[in-house]
Amino acid sequence: MFYRVIGLMSGSSLDGLDIVFAELDEIRGKWSYQIKASACLPYSETWTHKLRHATDLNAADYLRLHTEYGHYLGEQVNAFIETHQLQHQVQLIASHGHTTFHEPQHRMTAQLGDGAAIAATTGINVVSDLRAMDVALGGQGAPIVPMGEKLLLAEYPLLLNIGGIANLSANVGDSYVAFDICPANRVLNLFAAQTGLAYDAGGALAAKGFVRDEVLAKMNQQAYYSQPFPKSLANQFGTDVIYPLLKDANLSVQDALRTMVEHICIQTTRSLGKVLPKLSAEQPRKMLVTGGGAFNDFLIERLRQSLQAMQVEVIVPEAGLVNYKEALVMALLGVLRWREENTVMHTVTGASRSSIGGAVWVGQSA
Repeated sequence: MFYRVIGLMSGSSLDGLDIVFAELDEIRGKWSYQIKASACLPYSETWTHKLRHATDLNAADYLRLHTEYGHYLGEQVNAFIETHQLQHQVQLIASHGHTTFHEPQHRMTAQLGDGAAIAATTGINVVSDLRAMDVALGGQGAPIVPMGEKLLLAEYPLLLNIGGIANLSANVGDSYVAFDICPANRVLNLFAAQTGLAYDAGGALAAKGFVRDEVLAKMNQQAYYSQPFPKSLANQFGTDVIYPLLKDANLSVQDALRTMVEHICIQTTRSLGKVLPKLSAEQPRKMLVTGGGAFNDFLIERLRQSLQAMQVEVIVPEAGLVNYKEALVMALLGVLRWREENTVMHTVTGASRSSIGGAVWVGQSA
């Protein structure tokens, strides 16, 4: 079966809205893909402010923003279709939305971006709310990307995504494990912003800094890091716990960035130490790295150095996959939902069973 789908992803780092138009093909259980068009649309200062402070709103204003953002997403899709001349080619839109509240311990997760508003604005069928079913079943609701990694990137037993939060996926034997490692770009970008930059390009600022061991020790002592997987992080862990530890230490921006880079490398190394023994002897120790952090040359260099003793090969793919892997996976999850096939694996999230996640909104008229 052949599908032409748009996938939408808005990450916690708030660097913009990722849009992918992909062709997905399934033949006898084997999936393949081609990214035919893609874009990262930076958020305006107004939208960045609205999304960053959404959790401060009262219930009524939050729901109004949920609707407003859904219409905004639909408008961006329409403009993307016009720009790339995709009229009458898109069969389905799969939207992750923008995560605001994530409390799996209370069986609750919330992503801004009303799927009905997207469907109404575009006239195209939409799948949204991709995490909700897993959380309702007692799962972490995260990560949900591993299903896509399993079907589209099976040649890599290890996959690291460095976005607002860094997360790890591993194909171990007959099952997948995946979990959030630690905050990443969301915290790095907060410090880069203090110099007027959206992000630390190539890790140039971090490379000039020094690791502050006392602060680093406090960061590494957080209870989350000793919890067994499956587990997941809310954005607030980065902004309300890790960021203040660095900020309150009155470090220079360079030292704060350097210390945060070291924190990411240490937690990634520790996480891999828990996963690698589960790999079979035949599986290559290849780790595919995607997400915005894959462009942070200094961070990647430090990761390679940290993982040398474990003989893990760090692979950064071509820029299209680095930038748009998550949006591509959202497109696939939308198709799986449409086919009424599992979108989330319970071995990854800890739910009572694997599930078919996502709300369907029919944008086409009868």
